[in-house]
Amino acid sequence: MINKRNKLINRSGISVLLISSLSFFSSSIAADEVKSSYHFGGFIKATASFSSYSDGDLASGSAGRDFYIPSTIPVVGLDESQDFDFSAKESRINFKSKHTFSNGESISTTIEMDFLLPPGGNERVSNSYNPRLRHAFFTYGKWLFGQTWSTFQDVGALPESVDFLGASEGIVFERQPMIRYTSGAWQFSLENPESTITPFEGGGRIVADDNGLPDFVGRYNHRASWGHITFSALVRELALEEGINDESTSSVGISLTGKFKVGAKDDIRFNFGSGSGMGRYVGLNVANGAVIDADGNLDAIDSTFGSFAFRHHWNSQWRSSFIFSAMQIDNDIASTGVDVTESVNSVQVNLLHSPVPKLTIGVGFLAANRTLESDVDGDLSRLIFTAKFAF
Repeated sequence: MINKRNKLINRSGISVLLISSLSFFSSSIAADEVKSSYHFGGFIKATASFSSYSDGDLASGSAGRDFYIPSTIPVVGLDESQDFDFSAKESRINFKSKHTFSNGESISTTIEMDFLLPPGGNERVSNSYNPRLRHAFFTYGKWLFGQTWSTFQDVGALPESVDFLGASEGIVFERQPMIRYTSGAWQFSLENPESTITPFEGGGRIVADDNGLPDFVGRYNHRASWGHITFSALVRELALEEGINDESTSSVGISLTGKFKVGAKDDIRFNFGSGSGMGRYVGLNVANGAVIDADGNLDAIDSTFGSFAFRHHWNSQWRSSFIFSAMQIDNDIASTGVDVTESVNSVQVNLLHSPVPKLTIGVGFLAANRTLESDVDGDLSRLIFTAKFAF
């Protein structure tokens, strides 16, 4: 009886060993079919700023104190005010991977986070802030799936600035989920829709997640030894469902952007665009996409934007950037009222020093103005100091 039991145990052990060996062999084959590489990176950035407002003030915790947001410039207040802010919230981490298969095809992934904008955290004791998702996407062949820069945005034409974002009102700036197809110089995408709407005669912004179709973007990129130029078109639906009345209207926008090399290291970067109902895509949503008129219909709001930036290298370690940016909004004041932004513009001068690679110490000055349809306006002046190390 004991011998039979021992034989049974031995046979079970052999079976387990065979199964384990086969599993290991299968895993080895699968592993050999995929070659993977991984990368961790990001940067640490400390930013200090002195801000002066001609009218009113920005409350502690306002995103407009972390970086320049045109719509937050105060236009009403009792007197001038000043703020000093110091943080490392812009610091960033990212994880990337690439997986190459035995047939030569590959998949690349990116996920990135920083610590700006979330409500968590305060400056009282620990200055702890929650991470927020910036990018999360993968590419396979000509396809991209996930969240990243809108295809309507030309990242290569963004000016270099000590601030988080140079030329805020004069550029397209949008990150969102999408499906993108790229074929040579052409790109086409279906992207997450969202409508921002001004109530009749003004009031709080309505963010209506009522769209029945994704936003569509088509783009053409021309690259050459002198730089690049990009033409993009946006077509989308603006929609609002309010029980009995469901309203929608169309939106179309175009942009022309580029970067031209000047000499060995200098460059000129420009952004220009115009359209109807571009809303949240432009100027960090300083204008909404549409307004509700007296009959309850949606009317798309027209706007035009542009920016120009020149970057000059004084030598191998020192460089400067000079930036002008503006946006003009064509409001129907019979529907929007007069307390909406009519125009906003800014100028920036930056001086940056890189004593060693990946380390940048900079100082910049920003002057901006926002004017309402009522002709009431406000000015912002900001002196910014930064130290950044990328890894």
